[in-house]
Amino acid sequence: MFRRVAIIGGGAAAATLLSELLERKPSQPLHLDWYTGGGTLARGVAYGTASDRHLLNVRAASMSMFAGKPSGFLDFLQREDPAIAGTDFLPRRRYGDYLEAEVARALAQGKAHGHDVNVIPFAVEAVVPERDGITVIHGEESRRFDAAVLALGSLPAQPLGGVSDEALASGRYVVDPWALMAGPENIPAPHKVVLVGLGLTAVDVLLELSARWPLADFTAISRHGLLPEAHLNAAAAPTGDSGELIESMRESPDVRHWLRLLREALAHERDWRAVLDSLRPHTPSLWRELDQEQRQRFMRHARWAWERARHRMPPQVGKSIAALEGEGRLHRLRGRMKSVALVGDNLQLQLASAPDGTLRTLDADLIVQTTGMNNDIRRTGHPLVSQLLTNGHITSDPLGLGMRAAPDGRLAHGKDYWSNLFAIGSMLRGTLWESTAMPEIRQQARGLADQLLAK
Repeated sequence: MFRRVAIIGGGAAAATLLSELLERKPSQPLHLDWYTGGGTLARGVAYGTASDRHLLNVRAASMSMFAGKPSGFLDFLQREDPAIAGTDFLPRRRYGDYLEAEVARALAQGKAHGHDVNVIPFAVEAVVPERDGITVIHGEESRRFDAAVLALGSLPAQPLGGVSDEALASGRYVVDPWALMAGPENIPAPHKVVLVGLGLTAVDVLLELSARWPLADFTAISRHGLLPEAHLNAAAAPTGDSGELIESMRESPDVRHWLRLLREALAHERDWRAVLDSLRPHTPSLWRELDQEQRQRFMRHARWAWERARHRMPPQVGKSIAALEGEGRLHRLRGRMKSVALVGDNLQLQLASAPDGTLRTLDADLIVQTTGMNNDIRRTGHPLVSQLLTNGHITSDPLGLGMRAAPDGRLAHGKDYWSNLFAIGSMLRGTLWESTAMPEIRQQARGLADQLLAK
């Protein structure tokens, strides 16, 4: 049992793990230091938005913080409004309210159980793991722990290659769209806005900025020029035997073979969503079946299709985006951004159009990078991650999907794994693939709490 534990990160994954630990009644009281990095507890980037336009992409009934309390979020909502249904897609700020309430309850309960919990509103600058303990350093203070957990969420966004220094310095190329949307609304409205990326982040940006700037036109570019798919109004279960599909996939861990199996399964279903949703609980174990070559093949050829089908828009969001296109305010283009330069007072983006690579120039008043999560620890300005990587305490996932780790969250250094340094959430994407949404994070939190408290 690890009695002294440091949890590093202030978002939903850290809050979920903290709450899981404080729910338990171990044989000895715990000493927990939670380094939140400042900001609002528990919300992180995902649930820190104040906009009611930004909805959860999962139905309310599936968003409990605890694996052992599947209706927790819905119960929280219905105490205030009994009319809310489990099938509803709610504003993400409401989920932030729920996280804050659960953390407050867990802290009070932890105190009643005799645990010593310190919420430290500072960022950790260095972590030094050793076999017999972990040293955590912030400012001039260092503390010793039995174990530490990195719950860092997505790393700070980095500019894409080809963006000139002048374009960045102008402020017209926005690397962090969340900072833009949280900023003042009275900045001069642009007329031509280009979005680089067409995933769920782009959808959030389009919803917010199109309402803020009603006269602006938006052009969104991506490799295939396709938006995320939308959920149906009602969830559907697969009519066939998903167990047979999963066993067939395990028998032959080859991406091309898997795609053939999926196409066959889809041909027998009324809706493809049911097939993909049936795979979700098994995705981490299926991902582990793939060798490095097959994972690279998936990333090159199938990732884009999986992401847009797996991470879907709520139906009402899909209708809003379709309305923007119908009004002629949103245009989608296929291609790759080659460069961005500042020319006079405007930006010029060079686009290699798909499929032939023809170069095209787009003029813009503002360009917003909407490529989504950054999990590549080899390319980050995050001070703690850089320190851990430089000192050889952690190892990058070969595909840039976070940190190399065991399935139980133990982090790798060289060929070995630490017994007392763990990660939870997005930094485990290279190990588990599905590792960023609450249904997966709550399972990780439960398993990690069991592991930390094991005798």
